[in-house]
Amino acid sequence: MSAPSLTQSKAGPPRPSQPRESPRATPGGSFAKSLRRNLTAHGFLIGAVLCFAFFSWYPMVREFFLAFQKTEAGETTWVGLDNLRTVFNDPAFWQAWRNTLLFTVLALVLGFVVPFVVAIVINEFHHGQGYLRLLVYLPVMLPPVASVLLFKYLYDPGYGLLNEVLGIFGVPEQQWLQDADLSMLSVVIAATWMNMGGAALIYLAALQSIPGELYEAAELDGAGLLRKIWHVTIPQTRLILSLMLLMQIIATMQVFVEPFLLTGGAGPEGSTTTVVYLIYQYAFNFNNYGAAAALGLLLLVLLAGFSAAYVRLSRAEDE
Repeated sequence: MSAPSLTQSKAGPPRPSQPRESPRATPGGSFAKSLRRNLTAHGFLIGAVLCFAFFSWYPMVREFFLAFQKTEAGETTWVGLDNLRTVFNDPAFWQAWRNTLLFTVLALVLGFVVPFVVAIVINEFHHGQGYLRLLVYLPVMLPPVASVLLFKYLYDPGYGLLNEVLGIFGVPEQQWLQDADLSMLSVVIAATWMNMGGAALIYLAALQSIPGELYEAAELDGAGLLRKIWHVTIPQTRLILSLMLLMQIIATMQVFVEPFLLTGGAGPEGSTTTVVYLIYQYAFNFNNYGAAAALGLLLLVLLAGFSAAYVRLSRAEDE
């Protein structure tokens, strides 16, 4: 049996292992990894930004400068506010604004109310909603020219279907597109039919998100159909209604296709001349691109101011 050693072991107690320090990431390393990981998404995003920049933002910036320029014989010169004076002194300027405002009011009365009513009616059907949605959205899928040709046939004073139907009830023949008093209303009806499908489907989606318990509670309180719409449906869809109102005002203020194809743009006695059609005349009929840009800039400022005021009022109501 060996004697214990009197000399202390050199190894000593084991030391706790030190944690290894992870290599510090370089400032650009995480960004490079994120870029490689989302390369496809960034590619699509860059493509969308370039499309917007080329087809939307650049024309807006170019229009701003063009509104204060005049081009003659290939030479462009700055003319200041001369283009605006030319636009303001044109008698068609004020008539175009009156017609545009009239179209906007009529289009909101029909184009804002009718899709909402149609959505309420479709929402009451428990079967066949898919076919009804397709039927409502079908006019939107038709080319605008085809829709306009259809309404030209309906409005024709000689063999038009609308006059034939009204004649059954003893209503005399009407000059729908040739009468200055009826031409704007005829354009509004056609535009409402052509464009209401998208709004109706948006309203329908908003209606289907309303909890059914609210309607049941309203029924227990003795509310009828109109009271349920007024006290339940409209308050629950107020945000969508407000957004659609803003979008429809902006869209109707820029109306061009319907009056241009139905009445040739100006209409009888200039009754369907709109601001956008006047811009078209300045640019392509009179070759006055400066005046066209100036009028377009006025319309842009008006719609931007209206949108900003609307957003501010909406925020004030929410607070």
